[in-house]
Amino acid sequence: KAKEEKVTSSHPFQMLASFRNVSSASKNKSLSVSTARSNGTQNQIRPVRDHRYYSSASSQHWDTPENNESTPFEFTDENMKIVDEIIAKYPKRYEKGAMIPLLHLAQDQYGGWLPIAAMNKVAKILELAPMQVYEVASFYTMFNRTPVGKHHIQVCTTTPCMLRGAYDVLRVCKETLGIDVGETSADNKFTLGEVECAGACVNAPMLSLGFDYYEDLTPETTKELLERIKAGDIPTPGPYKSGRKTCEPHGKKTSLVGEPSGPFCRDLNAPPPPPPQPAAPAGDKK
Repeated sequence: KAKEEKVTSSHPFQMLASFRNVSSASKNKSLSVSTARSNGTQNQIRPVRDHRYYSSASSQHWDTPENNESTPFEFTDENMKIVDEIIAKYPKRYEKGAMIPLLHLAQDQYGGWLPIAAMNKVAKILELAPMQVYEVASFYTMFNRTPVGKHHIQVCTTTPCMLRGAYDVLRVCKETLGIDVGETSADNKFTLGEVECAGACVNAPMLSLGFDYYEDLTPETTKELLERIKAGDIPTPGPYKSGRKTCEPHGKKTSLVGEPSGPFCRDLNAPPPPPPQPAAPAGDKK
């Protein structure tokens, strides 16, 4: 039987890991708990076959020399002014709504990734428990909690992109960059990730370079795109070599090609109706 690996750390981030069953036999297997009805044995642990991870990032934190609570992090003077501007947009007692913008600002300042010391700084500024910030930072794949390369490539493999060839795009990325999902190239120029639904389904398949989207990809155009990025020639974001403008259809438009013919709910240019007349007093008949 596979055994459940226990996490024996008091750090809040690592305590999150205690809720996840990790196979000691293989890091590519996950475990689930089931009840064996045949013999009445409870909490029998069995491996789940053909499981895939839905993010290339782990929700756990492990201290490293470059990423621990003692790692120095302070917002620059310029960014502290931006911090104050962001917080000022939120009502009193609701400043925690600024958490995600502040995390983005910290990540951008730190070179594209978010050390735990930066999360602690955001928690201190917003007067929150660090765990509240950890929960947000570990949930969204847009936050990189380990160092990434100069160019962070992320390939969407959710159903629309998958049906349009996302796994071919991902394969070409692996072959061209010489790295696997979750890895960074030896020259620290590229990090490859696999994400779920980047919200560009109508332009599937796609990949993102930082916050820029390259869409309507094929294996051939993906390789060309990566070679251009390698050479320092960053193309204009959007549909790549597909002939489309944004998400318009190929060829001629098939809808909304002229002025709408109606019927309309109301004439927006008509003058407002007269105010209603007061009702006549009771008994006053004419």
